Amino acid sequence: MKLNSEQEERIRDFVHNQGLKLPGLRDDIVDHLCCVVESELKTGKTFDQSLQEAIAELAPNGLINLERKTFFLLNSKRIIMMKKLMYFIGFIGALTLTTGITFKILSYPGANKLFITGFLLLLLVFVPMLAFDRYKVAIARSLSERLKIILGCISGVIIGMSGLFKLMHWMGAEVLLLAGALLFAIGYLPFLFFTMYKRSLA
Repeated sequence: MKLNSEQEERIRDFVHNQGLKLPGLRDDIVDHLCCVVESELKTGKTFDQSLQEAIAELAPNGLINLERKTFFLLNSKRIIMMKKLMYFIGFIGALTLTTGITFKILSYPGANKLFITGFLLLLLVFVPMLAFDRYKVAIARSLSERLKIILGCISGVIIGMSGLFKLMHWMGAEVLLLAGALLFAIGYLPFLFFTMYKRSLA
């Protein structure tokens, strides 16, 4: 049984309203769903039932999740390389920071340079890269989820920098701490508790 133009339009509207970013994937999904629904209609099922079963079979966790997996497969080498770089930088930063702290306790030369280098690698390179990675995962989620990641990263970096300035006795530590704490309190925390509240209702 062939689909009529209204049924095809309903399938197309459903797919387009899911917020998919890859145009080619959208068209492929529409074609696939139309074929499956046509096949199911021949067995005597209703259009709505056929469409729901076709969607559940194709993407049980939603079309956005399917797009995310497709994007990963298309860019897997680049994504894996970026993740390796991110965690390598995190490892080097943590190792350098730990060495710097140890050298500082033992009063060895070069302690401050190692401490600052490790701190900056973690704070200004690893943390933003990690936040960006998490943001990409949450790109299809609500605005509050994305803002939570952005504001959490920025406030964390500012507060971390204030700690570094304080430990190194540099000027501006108090200003950075106040700015970071303010952003954390009125920027990050409301979004954190709002998303926690929404999850508790699910």
